Amino acid sequence: MTIFENVQKVISENLNIDKEKVTLEADLAKDLGADSIDAVDIVMDLEDCFGISFDDANDTVKTVKDLVEFIENAQK
Repeated sequence: MTIFENVQKVISENLNIDKEKVTLEADLAKDLGADSIDAVDIVMDLEDCFGISFDDANDTVKTVKDLVEFIENAQK
């Protein structure tokens, strides 16, 4: 699975929505309906999945693409 596919899976499972709605351009709050509690759950699952910390990303991550890029950079 690609990073995007893993992120898509985690988001769709946490928000109980179809994976097809989770696109790179989707805004987590505006488009997908994630509230702050959802965001914490998503981040915790992604931290477990990828073995990274999102401590520095809270203000910069707004879209699915932001999440994917953050993970890519953290893995370098």
